[in-house]
Amino acid sequence: MSTPPAPKVAGTHSPNPSSAHNADTPAESSADASLPSPASAPGAGESRAGGIPARASLALQERLASWLLDLSTLHELSERLHRTRTTEDALGELLRAGAVLLGAERGLVRFTHAAAHPARLHGHGLDRGELGRLEALPEECTSHGALLAAGTGAPVTRRDLLAEPGLDPRCAAVARSLGCAATYAVPLRDAGRVFASALWSFPEPTAPSSRQSRLLSLYAREAASHLVALGAQDTAVRETAALRAHLGPGTLPRVPGARLAGRWLAGPGGAGSWYEALTLPDGGCGLAVGTASGDGPEALAAAARLRGALRAYAVLQGEDPAAVLADLELVLRLSEPGRSATALYAHLGQDGRRLRFAGAGHAPPLLIGPRRVEYLESTVSAPLTMLSCWEAPSVEVRPEPGESLVFYTDGLLRATGDTADRAFARLHAAAASSPLRLRRDPGALADHLLERLLPERALPTGEDLALLVLTFD
Repeated sequence: MSTPPAPKVAGTHSPNPSSAHNADTPAESSADASLPSPASAPGAGESRAGGIPARASLALQERLASWLLDLSTLHELSERLHRTRTTEDALGELLRAGAVLLGAERGLVRFTHAAAHPARLHGHGLDRGELGRLEALPEECTSHGALLAAGTGAPVTRRDLLAEPGLDPRCAAVARSLGCAATYAVPLRDAGRVFASALWSFPEPTAPSSRQSRLLSLYAREAASHLVALGAQDTAVRETAALRAHLGPGTLPRVPGARLAGRWLAGPGGAGSWYEALTLPDGGCGLAVGTASGDGPEALAAAARLRGALRAYAVLQGEDPAAVLADLELVLRLSEPGRSATALYAHLGQDGRRLRFAGAGHAPPLLIGPRRVEYLESTVSAPLTMLSCWEAPSVEVRPEPGESLVFYTDGLLRATGDTADRAFARLHAAAASSPLRLRRDPGALADHLLERLLPERALPTGEDLALLVLTFD
């Protein structure tokens, strides 16, 4: 008989299985006590099967069945745990599973003061008011405090809580109000450090059996590992959100003879898309969109650095878009030689009519007007660090009043899930179908394009997009 292992449950393959299950199961105890010695002969009514006494064979079968049941239980609970994708869901699954293993009614996870977690208490079978009363208890009278004070990381059993001598009156009052007569707490460790404790309560004085304690210990080890991984994921999400806040200007500048609107969307993890709009010393306006290769916090950080560098070069020589991109490429080549990026920079003169732009491997801007919808092709250029940008000279256009220019990153095209040609066609069709009244409002036009291409406003993991719309009065 063979059984597939449970790879997600640490410690279930004991090197000494005979000592892993003790006298918690009556059948096992009676069988072990009556095993004959090797020198004794089988008595009346006993038979041998392959040299093993029948009674010993039955005991082994029962022990094997118990092991298989434990493995199956731990495997099922571990699978449920690893299907959770948030810390809150994982804590709920941990407390529910512990209640099942111990036969408990309620559960509680308390994080240490040093744990990087937004809330210190999480409960199972406890409402907000009950959690508040538990939160108000002094740590030294709780099982969590006992775990930390002991310093051994061993579980803490309180078999008859209200009968303990010297029990803090505040703890006794809360225990009575919650109907808690006994508790069992286990530590949750990360690299040997206790970062939280999980506790379950019972309505009557009791204590878990050694078999229950063993199963819970194995499960808690797996849960701690999963919680640490989710905590790292949560930290990365928070850091990514902080970086995202810097990728779009808080307030778009006033543009001579035109109006601006920007949109920035990101899926889980994000990527390196950004946009920029700033007033220049010559009275004109600099506009840019771009994407740094990669995804996650590293791509976002690279995008933030590129955006900062572009602002500096636009102020120095913003009237020459090709020169600005050439300087941007030099910065990227020297600071991050292993990363590529695309960018498009445009300069709008002080009169609000003459616009010059250049692109480095970037998608062409889209011109939308009452009588025309067309892409404005720039001269051919590769992404930054792959070909010198100054080999792609600037292009000059003079949009008419009522026309809009749409600058966008490749994420808008990729998010459609279509090939490049079909994505460009879909964007063109979405622009052509926009009502004339929307074409006079850059924000409404931007929203119309996003709704046509991304009805759910949802992007795949590691994807993002930036959109900048300039409407001429």
